[in-house]
Amino acid sequence: MKFNKWTVALATVGVVSFASAAKAEEKASTVQTALSATTLSGYVDTSAQWNLGTGNANLPPYKFGGPTKADGFNLDVVQLRIEKPLDESEWSAGYRVDLWAGPDANVLGTQSIFGSGSQAAMGDFAIRQAYLALRTPVGNGIDWKVGVFDSIIGYESVESPNDPNYTRSYGHSIEPQTHTGVLASYRFCDMFSASFGIANTTGPTINNRAFAPIQPPGTAEAESFKSYMGSIALTAPNSMGFLAGSTLYAGIVSGFNQSYGGNSVSYYAGATVSTPVTGLRLGISFDDLDVNTPAAFRGGETWSVATYASFQATEKLSFHARAEYLKDRGNQKFFTALSDPTDPSTVFDTAPDQTLALTGTLQYDLWKNVLSRLEVRWDHSLSAAGVWGGTAVGPALNPTTETGVAGGGNQKNAVMIAANLLYKF
Repeated sequence: MKFNKWTVALATVGVVSFASAAKAEEKASTVQTALSATTLSGYVDTSAQWNLGTGNANLPPYKFGGPTKADGFNLDVVQLRIEKPLDESEWSAGYRVDLWAGPDANVLGTQSIFGSGSQAAMGDFAIRQAYLALRTPVGNGIDWKVGVFDSIIGYESVESPNDPNYTRSYGHSIEPQTHTGVLASYRFCDMFSASFGIANTTGPTINNRAFAPIQPPGTAEAESFKSYMGSIALTAPNSMGFLAGSTLYAGIVSGFNQSYGGNSVSYYAGATVSTPVTGLRLGISFDDLDVNTPAAFRGGETWSVATYASFQATEKLSFHARAEYLKDRGNQKFFTALSDPTDPSTVFDTAPDQTLALTGTLQYDLWKNVLSRLEVRWDHSLSAAGVWGGTAVGPALNPTTETGVAGGGNQKNAVMIAANLLYKF
């Protein structure tokens, strides 16, 4: 083994021995080799929002929005990723850790079952993903994720820079988000791939369980109860001309959902389509959330359909649009507190909530590694009375008369303008 001159000098005067130096050099070399394929990346996400009108107590409830971001400047989140991706070897192994810091980390809600439930106790910190990546040489190779990983369904990502718009859709907001379990993915050919997984619950709480004593009596399942998920993806080959690269995706997640106190099933189908117009891509997504809960809570169904259009005008300039329709029914209510305040057992089943949301985003990247977006979003209530605005949190509608009640919103339109600056490293 070759030693550096300082090691030789120390050994000469008896401070260290060549044997111990050799072991130290070997250990350092081993550590350096193990870390050589590890990468460090992430982003810092900031925004400024202006919500037209007054009264922000009841805003459209899409994920990572809400009153705490209205009419002001925001640090959204800081993501730090440490990763060793799989290589091409048959028995490849790696890992990935995504850490979040900032207000959005509280919304992520992955805090483990051993932590306190209050947002203050979360300390603006969360583990988004942390899993081992493994490959077994079966057929074309099965890729595994073991640990905590993002849900396998959805058109949009929890990772903001991967999305066409700054704000999230309602479909994304009702989808499962994070699971603790095992996921297997297999690519049968360039056109077809599939995934199947088993998890403790539909998430997002890390290490959560569906059984007692973690879950209260009346909602708990047997100790053997688990959540299951599966998905398929079809990709158009190069032989299909301008459609090459277009994808069709479908998936399902079924299991215990602590947020609703019972079991739920999430269905998803979506497609991204290339067009003959250079730079133009279209997309569509469908999300459905079915909840089956105890009679005291009552279940229901919420579904959303959204269309997307993205146009890359120049290297730096792009335009993105989204149109979405949401239908919400049952006492699971995606919109909160819609039962009659004088009779909490009343369920607003006869007049489902309906919402239309239109979003337009202009992206122009002035600086290297900086994603800069300007977005306008309009949410319109198709119900008989307004649900947004107001000065205090409270029920928005009387389920019998469909009229506004004290403390609730009374606006049918919510308009928001946002600027988003995000640095990727």
